[in-house]
Amino acid sequence: MAETPQVTRSLMSAPLPQIIEKLGISIAQAQSALDQNSVSIAKEMVTTMVEIGDKEYSLLALGFTPTFYAFTEATVEAKLSFSMSESTEFGISVGASVSGGTGFVMVAASVDVSYSRKFSVSSEGASSIAARIVSLPPPDILTEILRNNAGLPQ
Repeated sequence: MAETPQVTRSLMSAPLPQIIEKLGISIAQAQSALDQNSVSIAKEMVTTMVEIGDKEYSLLALGFTPTFYAFTEATVEAKLSFSMSESTEFGISVGASVSGGTGFVMVAASVDVSYSRKFSVSSEGASSIAARIVSLPPPDILTEILRNNAGLPQ
């Protein structure tokens, strides 16, 4: 079974730490992009004016607020199953025959030797990555600053 430990080591050296690291970095970059998007929308809400009657109001003055999102959890799931087998078969078959007649004897022998060594390795893998995003209200300090800049009461 000299090959079996080598196959086991190869299967067990899956890059799980790198997968988790890349997931964390990806979530941080996605969170940053979500935050930048929400801040950009907040700025647009202050400058976007809607005319109602003879007055103009910003979207923020009308009660609209940007939505902020946050990742609340992320899951990496990896499943790996593998099986290995090694078998060795050795067989010997010996046959002999003797025949004769008057004054002579004939002897014949046959030897049949067989040897086989079989290796079998099979593996299956499955993985999934899931992330959960929820919406959050804008931070209180941001709402206060936006309202001050829009000239709204606190």
